[in-house]
Amino acid sequence: MGGFYPWGTSMPTEMMIRRLRVNSDISDDDASALRTLPSRIREVPEETVFIHEGDRPSHCCVIMSGFAFRSKVTEGGKRQILSFHPAGDLPDLHGLLLERTDHDLTTLSDARLAFIEHRHINKLIEARPTIGRALWRETLVDAAIFRERIVNLGTRSAPARLAHFVAELRHRLSAVGLAVDDEFEFPITQAELAEALGLSTVHVNRVIQSFRAAGVLDIARSRVRLKDIERLVNIGGFNELYLHAQ
Repeated sequence: MGGFYPWGTSMPTEMMIRRLRVNSDISDDDASALRTLPSRIREVPEETVFIHEGDRPSHCCVIMSGFAFRSKVTEGGKRQILSFHPAGDLPDLHGLLLERTDHDLTTLSDARLAFIEHRHINKLIEARPTIGRALWRETLVDAAIFRERIVNLGTRSAPARLAHFVAELRHRLSAVGLAVDDEFEFPITQAELAEALGLSTVHVNRVIQSFRAAGVLDIARSRVRLKDIERLVNIGGFNELYLHAQ
């Protein structure tokens, strides 16, 4: 699984601490305790399934760099991308309580992942209940994002779906310092956007072209460039309330 980071090594958990502090009060003592978590590090190429549906994981994954996504594949072989996860996210935190994974986790880009054994996380939660509440809050915010995603797919037009998705992503990346001057890295193909937004690749291309022509945003060369954020937010009907940032 790659290199082993023993007790006291801070590198794997820094982005996780930054992420948790967006939604919870994490004291310096709690942050220091999180830094003691031992982990194993993997450098994972893009488009690699690193957790499969049906797995019984014994670790939680922290995304140190890069992006990953959750997905499910139907009986007919069609894939639905359920959520995207940048650095700092713990996309399989539910594995602490659920025995089996009910979806795939795949790298969107080359990624650096830290795997922390459940037993170490549970031990820390028992010793520091505030960390337990912070992790619980992460799962609740994750559920809120899923609820908003259902609304996005079920009720909004194609331009509104894309606008809302990009506005949310910008907000989440900005919160952990990964978006600068309304530009951020997001190595996604139009085919993957289509799988996430419930649209055809052709439809996604048309929406991007219309946004580019209207001076709203551009998506090219694995980067998103926002040119008119106010208009983007209005088109998508984006309201950050459901992200529950403190």
